[in-house]
Amino acid sequence: MKFNFDNHILDTDRRELRRGSDLVAMQPQVFDLLVHLLKHRDRVVSRDDLIALVWGGRIVSDSTLDSRINAARNAIGDNGKDQRLIRTIPRKGLRFVGDVKSPCDVRSASAAEAEQPRAALALPDRPAIAVLPFDNMSGDREQEYFSDGISEDIITALSKLRWFFVIARNSSFTYKGKPVHMRQVAAELGVRYVLEGSVRRSGDRVRITAQLNDTATGSHIWAEHYDRELTDVFAVQDEITDAIVTAIEPQIYAAENFRSRRKPPNSVDAWDLVMRALSHHWRVTRPDSLAAEALLERAIEIDPNYGQALALFATNHMFGVHLGWRDIAAAAPVAEQAALAAIAADSEDAWAHTALGSVYFSTRRLDHSLAEFELALQLNPNFSLAQGYYALALSYIGRWEDAFAATQRAIRQSPRDPSSAIYYGVGAYAQFVGRNYEAAIALAREATRQRGDLTGAYRVLTVAAGMTGQIELARTALQELRRTQPNISLAWIATQLPWKHDADREHYLEGFRRAGLE
Repeated sequence: MKFNFDNHILDTDRRELRRGSDLVAMQPQVFDLLVHLLKHRDRVVSRDDLIALVWGGRIVSDSTLDSRINAARNAIGDNGKDQRLIRTIPRKGLRFVGDVKSPCDVRSASAAEAEQPRAALALPDRPAIAVLPFDNMSGDREQEYFSDGISEDIITALSKLRWFFVIARNSSFTYKGKPVHMRQVAAELGVRYVLEGSVRRSGDRVRITAQLNDTATGSHIWAEHYDRELTDVFAVQDEITDAIVTAIEPQIYAAENFRSRRKPPNSVDAWDLVMRALSHHWRVTRPDSLAAEALLERAIEIDPNYGQALALFATNHMFGVHLGWRDIAAAAPVAEQAALAAIAADSEDAWAHTALGSVYFSTRRLDHSLAEFELALQLNPNFSLAQGYYALALSYIGRWEDAFAATQRAIRQSPRDPSSAIYYGVGAYAQFVGRNYEAAIALAREATRQRGDLTGAYRVLTVAAGMTGQIELARTALQELRRTQPNISLAWIATQLPWKHDADREHYLEGFRRAGLE
């Protein structure tokens, strides 16, 4: 349908809003909100109705809803003061009050209009990505549903990564079956990254290829192929979707960091600072943690309500607490304030809930911690960092089998993750809680092989070796631990780490005593 109002045309099929001949960039939720107000302009739409229609009834903060309403007004040249087109009815809801011409079918558009080239869209403030329909290379049109299904599932999964701006399916699928150039897609959809791929099925086997492109440089950032047996079509679609999404997420962050560092100093914005901070945070060292903190403080100074900066600021602080770099009494209140502010800015950001969960974990509110991590994973099931934190919290309440399973999901979801060494370390601790000392030693060694300065892994290696009587290995691990965490002591362990059960704390302390720690 098309809605014509106030020099604007909103096209629901192409998911486009035009002001005159210019395309207006809009977030998907803002577009949906505007569509619902237009469709129901004959009545007042309550805030609850909007949440049900746009967010599917999920819990949404008032600030999130207000920000989307303001964005919808801005997109059509309205504002909260004048309310020419979208009017707030106090204690009732909203109503579209502008003069709208009768909706008409998009297919009635003239051929001349259809042939007009689309104007270039400005890039949004977040990395924007379009997923083009995967090509069906099987020569069988009946397999079209499978290739389309892969593309649609990837769009859905990427949309859960709140740090990205993902083009809706109806827009990216307009290129289906057409030869297009990446720069054309970038200009018409306003994106920096384009994911394309193909599906080739032969009998009971399928090969899926995917390629992530940087449209600004024309370069390939990442490419991979996947060969699978088609015993269960939907299971394969889910598996491939998870693999592609978790693989490209860190690639985009890395590309954004590289792009940020090439910008002139006077043009660096809050997003650029967050990307630089994230690159430091992932290095997991004390100096890098402090560097990340300084960059995030600058980002928050630019935009005090910037959810991504606030969430990473809180996560960075609490990570330092767990690794013994920061004092919990000083770090926890600051981190909790930032995490709550991040959730207020965007209650559906998995990073924000993971940040708050990390605060609750270190401050011994373990049940609240688990709830936040579980919510983060509901919002984004492919968020490996949340899986890793969830595993850690499960370990400290004694659910070591569930904890180990969560670490395996994190490792499987993101095998090239900068934090994979941490997941191995958490898995090692889960095995230690379960008294599986040799498994704990093997996992801790893999963690230290990947990262030679990983405090938590050296702790587990020390205690597991101590409990098995491998005193030489325990002492060597303790020496490395003291190098990475000079303040380590039995008193620090007993007071700083948040066990639910006294027996688990005593078990851990006994391993350190056998290794010679005082």
